[in-house]
Amino acid sequence: MSALINTDLPGLTLLSKGKVRDIYSTSSPDHLLFVATDRISAYDVILKNGIPDKGKLLTKLSLFWFKKLQHIMPNHFVTANVDEMPEEIRQYKDQLEGRSMLVRKAEVIPLEAIVRGYLSGSAWSEYKKSGTVHRIPLPEGLVESQEFTEPIFTPSTKAEQGAHDENISPEQAAKLIGEELYIEMSSAALLLYKTAADYARTRGVILADTKFEFGLVPSADSPSGKSLFLIDELLTPDSSRYWPLAEYAPGGPQPSFDKQYVRDWLVQQGFRKGLESGPEGHEGEGWLIDESVVKGTRERYAEAVDLLMK
Repeated sequence: MSALINTDLPGLTLLSKGKVRDIYSTSSPDHLLFVATDRISAYDVILKNGIPDKGKLLTKLSLFWFKKLQHIMPNHFVTANVDEMPEEIRQYKDQLEGRSMLVRKAEVIPLEAIVRGYLSGSAWSEYKKSGTVHRIPLPEGLVESQEFTEPIFTPSTKAEQGAHDENISPEQAAKLIGEELYIEMSSAALLLYKTAADYARTRGVILADTKFEFGLVPSADSPSGKSLFLIDELLTPDSSRYWPLAEYAPGGPQPSFDKQYVRDWLVQQGFRKGLESGPEGHEGEGWLIDESVVKGTRERYAEAVDLLMK
């Protein structure tokens, strides 16, 4: 089974090549084609080999969550049926089926909307140093993976390709996008997280944290002429930390259904930020994931999808 690392759609205009998604223009001025490849990134670095079927699993789960949460927030999804997409796209059905979405164009808000229900990842690293998370003071004595009394909204900058996102304070985020939009966005993110986390728990899964992305879409019903929409992916193992509820034990790292498995393997191999070309002696060649880790990652992603959608 091979992984789709790069899309090959001659005749279509590639607008953006992200860590996972390739975005193409379409003959419709109001729509874009999103294609989820099997690329995988860690620490903002795209790794050399991918995870077979990962793009299809991400798309399947995003579509599930878009439908499940549409009563809270409208989203950019139009169709995943290639036969319903513009004519110039349909010729690539074999390559696109199961991993593509036609979406509404949106003005992307330059902020990663991260909601955390548990103390983990970069939040835990910051808390150990300063007792804060995104400069928000927290009580003393918390342990790794501890559940917060209430989920917290912890924004970060949205970095350009190849650069690193930067954790910022809520005050900085409000200045960046404006107080009114910040309040609407953070309130929506918290409600989306709580609703999704409550559902995930009924399936034996903890949603420890997640990253939402938002955009503005023209709307005649809004006083500003624009409405807030969910965009990109939604609540996938790429953008979220999922833990098995039955094995949850605060006080250390948790087994996971997400790409933390890849991050942990990379760290064991000597990976660190600033050493992104490859391990010692392989400068410039990039990081290649061992086949056993590729297989294990695919199994974890597939299990998360099965548990959440069963």
